[in-house]
Amino acid sequence: MSTPYPFTALVGQEDLRLALLLNAVSPAVGGVLVRGEKGTAKSTAVRALSALMPEVDVVSGCRFSCDPASPDPGCPDGPHGTGASGSRPARMVELPVGASEDRLVGALDIERALAEGVKAFEPGLLADAHRGILYVDEVNLLHDHLVDLLLDAAAMGASYVEREGVSVRHASKFLLVGTMNPEEGELRPQLLDRFGLTVEVAASREPDERVEVVRRRLAYDDDPGGFAGRWADEESAVRARIVAARDLLPEVRLGDGALRQIAATCAAFEVDGMRADIVMARTATALAAWAGRTEVLAEDVRQAALLALPHRRRRAPFDAPGLDEDKLDETLEEFGGQDGDGGDRDEGGDDDPDPDPDGGPGGGPGGQPEPDDAPRVDGESAAQPESGEGREGGEPQPSGGGGGEQTPARAAEPFRTKVLSVPGLGEGAAGRRSRARTEHGRTIGARRPRGALTKLHLAATVQAAAPHQRARGRSGPGLVVRRDDLRQASREGREGNLVLFVVDASGSMAARQRMSAVKGAVLSLLLDAYQRRDKVGMVTFRGSAADVALPPTSSVDTAAVRLESLPTGGRTPLAAGLLKAHEVLRVERMRDPARRALVVVVTDGRATGGPEPVALASRAARLFGADGVASVVVDCESGPVRLGLAGQLAGELGGTAVTLDELRADSIAGLVKDVRSSGQNSGQSSRRAA
Repeated sequence: MSTPYPFTALVGQEDLRLALLLNAVSPAVGGVLVRGEKGTAKSTAVRALSALMPEVDVVSGCRFSCDPASPDPGCPDGPHGTGASGSRPARMVELPVGASEDRLVGALDIERALAEGVKAFEPGLLADAHRGILYVDEVNLLHDHLVDLLLDAAAMGASYVEREGVSVRHASKFLLVGTMNPEEGELRPQLLDRFGLTVEVAASREPDERVEVVRRRLAYDDDPGGFAGRWADEESAVRARIVAARDLLPEVRLGDGALRQIAATCAAFEVDGMRADIVMARTATALAAWAGRTEVLAEDVRQAALLALPHRRRRAPFDAPGLDEDKLDETLEEFGGQDGDGGDRDEGGDDDPDPDPDGGPGGGPGGQPEPDDAPRVDGESAAQPESGEGREGGEPQPSGGGGGEQTPARAAEPFRTKVLSVPGLGEGAAGRRSRARTEHGRTIGARRPRGALTKLHLAATVQAAAPHQRARGRSGPGLVVRRDDLRQASREGREGNLVLFVVDASGSMAARQRMSAVKGAVLSLLLDAYQRRDKVGMVTFRGSAADVALPPTSSVDTAAVRLESLPTGGRTPLAAGLLKAHEVLRVERMRDPARRALVVVVTDGRATGGPEPVALASRAARLFGADGVASVVVDCESGPVRLGLAGQLAGELGGTAVTLDELRADSIAGLVKDVRSSGQNSGQSSRRAA
C-alpha cells in the first residue's frame, strides 16, 4: 500500500483543511464539496485525511462493518450476538465516475436466487464505505443513476438492493467528500445540498508559497516513507486533537443567542429549506470542540456560515457560489450581543427579527422590450437608430452590413424553453433530453445479455426456460434455469446530447434591443442544456469569418460568460459559420461517437459578404442534412414584414424553424417540439431502433 501524502504537510488551503477536519470531528456535519481548478491538491488533501481518522470498532467477520456496541439488526451477515470484535482503520472508498450500479450498491446472484431461492449478495462500495469516507473525484461528472443512489443512501443511512422480488438492505452511513472542477459543469441541486460544507480552492499566487509546494512534493516523490516520517509527530498531534474534540463534542453548548444568529443568517441569504440551519449548528458546534471550548461563539457561527451557505444561497442561473461577507457581519451584529459570546443574552430584545435581506439575485435589465419591438430589419441597411427606448445615449448604431463592432448588449431575462430533442433512439451518455437505450428507464423488451447480466427480464427468462423443464429432469416445484435462458431487459431512458449553438453576431443582428432578446433566448437554451446534462459548444460568425467561441464542454456557465461578452457588427458570413460548426461536429464525432448532436442556429437568415454568399450558405447547410444532423433555426427576424430567410435555411439544413416567441414553453404552439431532420437521418434512426 502506498504511503499517503501527510495531511499536515499541505501548504496553504486553510479552508479546505478546516472543512475536512471538522467532518472528522463530527461526521454529522455532512461531508465536504471541494470546488477548484485542476492541480490544487484537492484529491491529495482528501486522501491524506483518511490517515487521521480514528479507528473504528467492528464485529469480526461482518462484511458491513457493524458496530459491536449497536449492531444493525437487519444486517445481511447478522444477527450479531456478543461474539468477537476488533478494530480497524477507517476506510476511504473511492467511487469512480464510470462505476456501474452493481459496483456501487452490490450485486445479487440472479441465477442462484431463481434456482435455489437464496440471497447470495456481494457487497458494493456503499457497504465498504459504511462508517468511513466515500470519496468521489470529479463528482459533477457522475452519472445521474449513481447520483440517485447516493442521494437515497445519504438520506436514509442505508442502501437497498431490490431485483425481481429479491430484496437486501444494509446500513450505509458515510462521510461524503467530493471534488470537482467547475469548468466541467455543475452539480445537480439535490446532490449539491447533500454536502454539508463547500470550499473553493485555488493555487496560491505567492512565489514563496508555490516554491514550498514544489519543494515538498518533490521530496515526497523521491522518498514517500522518509517524507511521511518527518511529519509523523505533527500527524500524531492532529490525530490526538481530533479524538479530544470528538470526546468534547457532546459537552459543547449551543445557546439561544447563537441559534438566533444561525436562523437570521440563513433567512438573510434566502437559503431553501432548513438543512442549512442544521448544518450550520453542527458546524459551529464542531468548531467550538476543535478549539477546545464548550461554548459556541459568534466567530464559530460566522465561520460555519462561510463553509455551509455559499452553495445553498439562492442565486441567479450560472452565478458561482459565494457569500457577501459584509452582509454576513451585519446580520451577525444585529442578532448577536456585542461580546459575541453566543449565549442566551440578546441585545435589543427584538423577539421578532426581520433581517430585511437584500433583494433577490440580480437579473437582466428591467423593462427589456420584446423582440417584436426591435427596429425593423427589411434589408442589410435596416438597423437604423430609432427614437425611443433600448438605446444608450451617444452609442453608435450599425448601418449597412458593414457597421463596426458594437458594445456587447446585455442578455434579457431567461425563460423556460420548449424541449428540443433529437429524433430516433440513441445510445449516448445518460441525460435528460432525447430518447435512448439506457440501463435505467422503462422496459421496452428483452434480449440475450452481452457480458454480465445487470437487469433481468423475469418474464422473458421464464418463457425461455419453460419448454426445457422435462428435458432437464425437473421433479420439484423449482424452475430449472440455465445460463442460456437468462434475458436482459432492454430499457429506454434519456440521453444527453451535444448542443452546438451557431450564433449570428453580424451587423444585421446588432440593434441593441434585438441582440438583447437574442442573447436572452440563447441563455435560456443554455439553462435548459444545463438541466438536461448536455455538452454545449458555441460558434459565432461576423465580419468575414467564424470563430469557435467555446469548444464543446460540460461547463454551461462558461458558455453563458462567453455569450455575455459577445461583440457584434460587420457583415454576415453565414456559410463560414455553418462550415465551422460542421468541422466542430466532425471532430467531436471522432471523440465521442455515441453522443448525438443538436445544432441550434440563431440568425435572421441573411447571408452577405464574399462572392455568392447565399449560394455558398445553401451548400454549407445541405452538408448537415446529408450527415443526418438534427438542427433547429431560431428565427430572429422581427417587424411586420418578414422575408422568411430563416425558414428557407431550416429547410436546407433538414431541420425546423422556430421564432423567438415560439421558443417559449408557455406559448400556444405546444409544449414539445421534436427537431425534424433529413430523411436520411430518420432512416438511420429507424434502423438503429430496429
